[in-house]
Amino acid sequence: MILKPNQRENILPLPVVLISTVSKDGVRNAAPWSNFTPILRPLEEVVLASWTKRDTLENIRQTGEFVVNIPPVGMEDAVMICARNYPPEADEFFEAKLKARPSAAVKAPGIEGCLAWAECVLEEEIVREKFVLIIGKVVTLTVDDRFFGADGGMDFQRAKPLSVMLGKEGMSFTYPAFSGRYAEYREMFLPSATKGSV
Repeated sequence: MILKPNQRENILPLPVVLISTVSKDGVRNAAPWSNFTPILRPLEEVVLASWTKRDTLENIRQTGEFVVNIPPVGMEDAVMICARNYPPEADEFFEAKLKARPSAAVKAPGIEGCLAWAECVLEEEIVREKFVLIIGKVVTLTVDDRFFGADGGMDFQRAKPLSVMLGKEGMSFTYPAFSGRYAEYREMFLPSATKGSV
C-alpha cells in the first residue's frame, strides 16, 4: 500500500516534549512538540520544526531562549491542555496547573514533574515558506536522579518518557519498551583488517 500525504503521520512513534518559554512581557508559555530531535551525539544542539505562526516561536525569537522538558507517562492531560490554541497573553503554566522549575542558565522556567530539562539558547533559524527550523544550543542539561544512573543513562522502563503515534482523527500516547535485544556501539564497526593478511 502506498500512503497518501494525509496518511503519512502514523508510520513511527514521535517524542513528546514540552517547550517552555517566556515572552518579552514575562508571560509564561508551555507547548507540546513532537517535531523535535537532538542533532547527532553528544546532545549539544537540538532542532525544532515549527509552523510560521506560533507563540513559542515568537518567544524564542524575542528572548533567544527556551527549555526542552521531557514529560513522563501521567502528564498526558497537561500536555493536551498546553496544546490548546490560547491567546498569547495566556499563561499556560496556570492553565495546565504546571509548577515552574527555576532554570540555571536561562530565564525561561522548566516544568516540575518532568524527567529532564535541557536549557537552550537560539543558535540559528532556518525559514522556509511553510515552516521554520529552530536550532538551539543546549547550555545546561539536568535530569531527575530517580530515573538516571551515574553514567547519565535513563532507566526508561521506570521513567516511561512520553511518545505519541499520530492518526487521522487523533493521537495515541505511548512510551518505549525494551525489545529484549541489547547492542553495543562497537557492533556497528567492521573489524579492522589484520596486518599482513593477503
